[in-house]
Amino acid sequence: MTTPNKADVAYTALKQAIIEQALQPGTKLPEDALGTHFQVSRTLVREALARLAAEGLVDAQHNRTATVARPSLEEARSVFEVRRCLEQEVVRLVIERWSPFIGQALEEHVRLEEQAAREQQAPACARLAGEFHVRLAQLVGNPVLERYVDEVVSRCSLILAVHGRPHSPECGITEHRALIDAFRKGDLRAARRLMASHLGELEARVLNSTPVTDDADLGQILGRYAPGAKPAVRPSRRKA
Repeated sequence: MTTPNKADVAYTALKQAIIEQALQPGTKLPEDALGTHFQVSRTLVREALARLAAEGLVDAQHNRTATVARPSLEEARSVFEVRRCLEQEVVRLVIERWSPFIGQALEEHVRLEEQAAREQQAPACARLAGEFHVRLAQLVGNPVLERYVDEVVSRCSLILAVHGRPHSPECGITEHRALIDAFRKGDLRAARRLMASHLGELEARVLNSTPVTDDADLGQILGRYAPGAKPAVRPSRRKA
């Protein structure tokens, strides 16, 4: 296994913080503060931010401080439309390529979801719920499909941070277990119906907007996502 470089560490930490909604939409991501936190040059920070911008998670306009993206409802509809198409194909491939290994991997992931729910770890619950779908794409062995599913799932997490309504993690876990049962039985029709219903429920949560009012302390937030980085970053306050 290759050791991730410092730009990869910054990218991974920022992405996880955004997906877990620790970094809220609109939060400023100043290059100097991030460079100090991750102990990297501004060039490497720009590289990480550019990757996140390409995935729709960060707005990084020329000569302006990058911010966590704030997707519109129109963008949300487009993202969910693509996600529905991709995940119907994932369902077909999982059924086609089903094996005991796939079943074991999915069961292990759902157990992690259940543990996070029991421990009331809301950020981890949100992240693991999305990662279940990425894991499905990964297990069918198509890296291109996995990359696209990973992007739309991450963008959906951000969309839910802006427009989503509260949701019990137990509901998602129950739906994931129902999907696994349909996969194991080889029931393509049931699996597709379950996936469509699951994503439909997720999309329905994007009907009401949730205002973002908190100020972000990058050091405190990112210290939880990059263990090797120093959390000594001055608070970055957004102007009203």
